[in-house]
Amino acid sequence: MRLLDITPCISPRLGVFPGDTPFRLEVLRELARGDNFGLSAVHSTVHLGAHADAPCHYPPGGPGIEACALEPYLGPCEVVRVPLPRGSRVRPGDLPPATPRAPRLLFRTDSFPDPEAWNPDFCSLSPELVAVLAERGVRLVGIDTPSIDPQEDRELRSHRAVGERGLAILEGLMLGSVEPGLYTLIALPLPLEGADASPVRAVLLDDGGRSLAGPLLSPPPGDSSSASGPSTPDPA
Repeated sequence: MRLLDITPCISPRLGVFPGDTPFRLEVLRELARGDNFGLSAVHSTVHLGAHADAPCHYPPGGPGIEACALEPYLGPCEVVRVPLPRGSRVRPGDLPPATPRAPRLLFRTDSFPDPEAWNPDFCSLSPELVAVLAERGVRLVGIDTPSIDPQEDRELRSHRAVGERGLAILEGLMLGSVEPGLYTLIALPLPLEGADASPVRAVLLDDGGRSLAGPLLSPPPGDSSSASGPSTPDPA
């Protein structure tokens, strides 16, 4: 079984939102300079690389990431490719047929190809899409860009739509080499008390979403496609 790492390398080169705190590793002790052990500290935003947003990131009074249930970040998921122009919000009509097939849905937009070269015109999700996915049983949405909202959206409308429906969020995933289909997602956040996000080590098991207990989803009404059939290869 293949294990696909969908987490960008964390380094000072990794892009963060304008005005946020980039990653910095402070070396406190080092064997090369005569210390008897190595020791370092990290200074950074918690919205770093692949990360999970906490509810307190968007609605007032939401809990920190330490209070979030872990189940949404672990289990069957579907990766879908949505090739849209840069800066687009993914809308319900952009979903491939029979989507969603799993309660965790990851969007491959290919609109933020290099995590070390920030481009502000990445794709995001629409609030209408969030509402439709929640109605269809999705528990987590993830995307291969820094945010499910556009960079210039100060209202964070899709974040708020997620918060109103109790979904979980993953952002900053590396999906450029991942074929659309069913997988098992493992992307657990750290219990950082009071934090509005946490970095995750996100991986996919290429197993058709069957390694861990958890149901797949039925097709949307009116769609005759099988919900448990084989993954669909990505068209060229």
